[in-house]
Amino acid sequence: MSKNRKPGSNANLYAVLAEGFARRAPDACAIETIDAAGAPLYYSWSDIDRASARLANLLTGLALPDGARVAVQVDKSVESLLLYLACLRAGMVYLPLNSAYQQAEVDYFVENAEPSLIVCAPRALPWIAEIAKARGVAHVLTLGDDRSGTLLESAASLSDRFETVARGADDLAAILYTSGTTGRSKGAMLSHGNLASNARTLNLYWRWREGDVLLHALPIFHVHGLFVASHGALLSGSKMIWLPRFDAARVIARMPEATVFMGVPTMYVRLLDDAGFDAECTRRMRLFISGSAPLLTDTFQQFEARTGQRILERYGMSETVMLTSNPYDGNRVAGTVGLPLPGVQLRIVDDQQQPVDGDAIGAIQVKGPNVFSGYWRMPEKTREEFTDDGFFKTGDVGRRDANGYVSIVGRSKDLIISGGYNVYPKEIESYLDEMDGVLESAVIGVPHRDFGEAVVAVVVPRPGSRPEEPALIAALKSRIASFKVPKRVHVVDELPRNQMGKVQKNLLRDRFGE
Repeated sequence: MSKNRKPGSNANLYAVLAEGFARRAPDACAIETIDAAGAPLYYSWSDIDRASARLANLLTGLALPDGARVAVQVDKSVESLLLYLACLRAGMVYLPLNSAYQQAEVDYFVENAEPSLIVCAPRALPWIAEIAKARGVAHVLTLGDDRSGTLLESAASLSDRFETVARGADDLAAILYTSGTTGRSKGAMLSHGNLASNARTLNLYWRWREGDVLLHALPIFHVHGLFVASHGALLSGSKMIWLPRFDAARVIARMPEATVFMGVPTMYVRLLDDAGFDAECTRRMRLFISGSAPLLTDTFQQFEARTGQRILERYGMSETVMLTSNPYDGNRVAGTVGLPLPGVQLRIVDDQQQPVDGDAIGAIQVKGPNVFSGYWRMPEKTREEFTDDGFFKTGDVGRRDANGYVSIVGRSKDLIISGGYNVYPKEIESYLDEMDGVLESAVIGVPHRDFGEAVVAVVVPRPGSRPEEPALIAALKSRIASFKVPKRVHVVDELPRNQMGKVQKNLLRDRFGE
């Protein structure tokens, strides 16, 4: 039994979420989506409870070991969300995998996590089954986004009643693997308490209320879509309009029915590209949230001019869920990720681990009930990433202004040391993004014989513009110290991004490393 479990209590995350939607009428619509043919499908709160119970009965019927991991690589569907909830109810550990991962990547995750069950898309079964056999995984089931597959077939005849397994706050609920752009991915272990505390905090901080409708267009293999968005709606008993994927036209069509939308910056750019996205379309909306990648100030300003609303930008990680947020009531400052959330301690330190003065740049460290316990089967790495007094080293570099608002400057691994000087890419990117003809930019460090690393910029032009390298370099020389000025500026059609909209600077380093 967990040391944090009180007699008679149940800290299982499902029990916490169910407290919210149990207040709603059982037959009220909880999730609205469409089937493969485009016809509407409706799920009530009772459907969520009964369907997740069937799936939980299936999982427990497999006689998996205590603390069993369930690896899931499927396309987004309501049933995939129900499978997640069933894992929680059954006391098992949910392991979501990006649907874009290929065979070698999945093989690594399976080898490392040693799941007892893999659930995959039907089309992937041949090679998933091969991995499962090689790695000794006893069970493989399939789930298609059209409600096909052996998972649902096996659960269909089982009881729709299930007593949620008791779990303590520090019992493991999920493992999320980091992106692994600088080495092997690490499995961040998140407990029921980590996830429940963050869900409750955001429920209050973002003013979730009766009558809210979440327009859900995010993937659910990631913190943003699975935990922040889904937990928010479930805990508050708010209906979700569930889109299989982001499509600007479809989002715009459904937005008049919604009150809350969460997206990555790329989604907001796509919406602004559509003339149909305007103040009339967003008339019922009370909250737009952006995260997972930096939101350009230009996008923030365009959005406000078009809709009359300010996007709320926040900051989180796979290891911590959400850490900071611009306020719901109060000034939302472009270019910042706001203030530390209630219960979160955040400090910025220098290379000697001492707090920085004023708004100086330094490493961000955090502590709170939302912060994970460590990396799966990596005790030495876990010890490296925590300070002696229990703060997690986020790997992010930032500053804090006089009002307490935090700005992310970049990742510590992206820090460029050129000629012995520290260069922070975000600072240079902010200057480039303000220049005529530049839509967005990314700054990287590449090997250099004399300087160790050279600063190189990659810019995307605005439509109809073609900024010239000499002019951009000349403009930067008049604004920033010479050691920060890029040695080269490359103009490209677009920056490489992952599915959550983060720029993949490792690919840029590979491309422009010479």
